[in-house]
Amino acid sequence: METVYIDSLLSSYPRQRLPLPKEYQEIYTKEYEINRKGETTLTKLIQKIEGWMHNQVVQQGNLGSVLEIGGGTLNHLNYETPEKYDVIEPFQALYKDSHNYSLVNKMYADISQIPNNASYDRIISIAVLEHLENLPNIIARSALMLSDNGQAQHAFPSEGGFLWGLGWRFTTGISYRLRTGLSYKTLMHSEHINTSPEIISILRYFFKTVQIFRAPLPFHHFSFYTYVNAKIPFRQRCIDYLQKHSG
Repeated sequence: METVYIDSLLSSYPRQRLPLPKEYQEIYTKEYEINRKGETTLTKLIQKIEGWMHNQVVQQGNLGSVLEIGGGTLNHLNYETPEKYDVIEPFQALYKDSHNYSLVNKMYADISQIPNNASYDRIISIAVLEHLENLPNIIARSALMLSDNGQAQHAFPSEGGFLWGLGWRFTTGISYRLRTGLSYKTLMHSEHINTSPEIISILRYFFKTVQIFRAPLPFHHFSFYTYVNAKIPFRQRCIDYLQKHSG
């Protein structure tokens, strides 16, 4: 059954986001920056709660070179400053004014821009994988960039779970409605196209060892966030997948 499920799951990619109505597009960048930079009392509180994801990545990560997938405003650099820190982030408006930009070694707009011989001790992401339209491709490509004994550390909302859904509806959802007059549900349905169980299944497909941690309780439906520490990629499986889906 697992093989049937993973084959069906992988065949669902690449996915496409539902297009946002014009009124959402017009305020998208501004609202994203408000959310990421903690410019309101609520977003500051949410950032403190989200700190669990950043702290898991720091506390369970080894020293060494780092590649962050989806660096956003570069806020993870408030938690650690590795000697070599490369970032993939296509949305330049998010990081162009960041005080952490000088700490970045190399900035890439897409994973395809990274040299094939690149190697990292850690590949991380925080609240990113739920957004990716071609998630298996990114996971497979990044897995091949891990050094021996490297770690893939990914933290993300427990999307698809009861507590997560309840949480955003009664916090960010209300704040967004009061600020913009628009439904946050429309934005979430467009943005979060991968659920937490789907992300974990894909990581398990490409990695031999996958450790899962959740908060506040260790259950999908009773957690806000999930952290996965993946090691020992199935390199040939990654290569085979990428060759099969290169088009």
